[in-house]
Amino acid sequence: MAEKRDYYEVLGVDRNATEADIKKAYRRLAKQYHPDVNPGDKEAEAKFKEINEAYSVLSDSEKRANYDRFGHAAFDGNAGFGGFDFGFGGLDDLFESFMGFGRSRTSRRAGPQRGNDLQYAMEISFMEAAFGTTKELNVTRLQTCSVCGGSGAKPGTQPETCKHCHGTGQIRYSQSTPFGQFVNVRTCDMCSGEGKVITHPCEKCNGKGRVTKSSRISINIPAGINEGQTIPLRGEGEPGLRGGPPGDLFVTIHIKPHPIFKREGYDVVCDVPISFAQAALGADIEIPTIDGKMTYTIPEGTQTGTVFKIRGKGIKHLRSNARGDQYIRVNVEVPVRLSQKQKELLRQFAEISGDEGLEQKKGFFNKMRDLFKDGTNKE
Repeated sequence: MAEKRDYYEVLGVDRNATEADIKKAYRRLAKQYHPDVNPGDKEAEAKFKEINEAYSVLSDSEKRANYDRFGHAAFDGNAGFGGFDFGFGGLDDLFESFMGFGRSRTSRRAGPQRGNDLQYAMEISFMEAAFGTTKELNVTRLQTCSVCGGSGAKPGTQPETCKHCHGTGQIRYSQSTPFGQFVNVRTCDMCSGEGKVITHPCEKCNGKGRVTKSSRISINIPAGINEGQTIPLRGEGEPGLRGGPPGDLFVTIHIKPHPIFKREGYDVVCDVPISFAQAALGADIEIPTIDGKMTYTIPEGTQTGTVFKIRGKGIKHLRSNARGDQYIRVNVEVPVRLSQKQKELLRQFAEISGDEGLEQKKGFFNKMRDLFKDGTNKE
């Protein structure tokens, strides 16, 4: 089996990183490699699991201390430490047992636990992204039970201290070995390590303290947001356990294509058709912008594909009042149905024009003549 990567390397932090640094790195990577963002991508799924494994260790002060001392061997029962399953506490449990003392882990096991983060994908229109909008989400999530307040116990009652483990969440038992008396530790199966049991569960949540419920959440989408950007809603994830803080809700924005406009960064691009006469003679034409219609002067002799820039008519920047530009690309349309009179006028125009003024055409034919001089292609 492949050797595991260093957990600090996985999260991209150094060994002196603070808890806040580790948490920030984890959230960034988890969003990048989340299976919902990378459907069917096995490599991203493997990285997501690796990131979660690293975070589960480095975010826990005791596990991190064990890892700093012993590396991955701290959590591998077959890594040369006698084949013991060190369980939740890793090597500390083993050392404490031989030394004849131990400390209660009830405070960590039964302490506050942060709620899960949630991911949500939202589709908005091109104009909503350009100018900002307020939307409502219908989110189905676990929420704190309104009847028991999250305790899981029926109103008027309280969870009771587990009589099996006396509230420690652990069962210790002695075992004789050639080296002397060995104290082993396992999670209490009566209370599942919580240290408390619910003898009279809440009827609404069945003792779980949380229920699945749908609710509407308002979200402000700023002007200038782009495709794939994520808006965090702090505290709108699932509720925490045992008084822990709630998780966050991350809303990823997807923008519907517009029938006329295309976005390039903060600039807007638009293709505008013009007639042959307008291109040749010049004209004042009506063009669309994201602010509405405006008149723009096309100079005479405009060629198809020419791009004109209109300053300040693009998308507003996210963190300033500056705006991008709008680019108008004109396409000269050749008429396909001509009346006899129109055809006659065009023939007259062609006869009068000859090759005068057609500099691009003359330049092209001069190059072609040089290329095929003497009937052979020298290139």
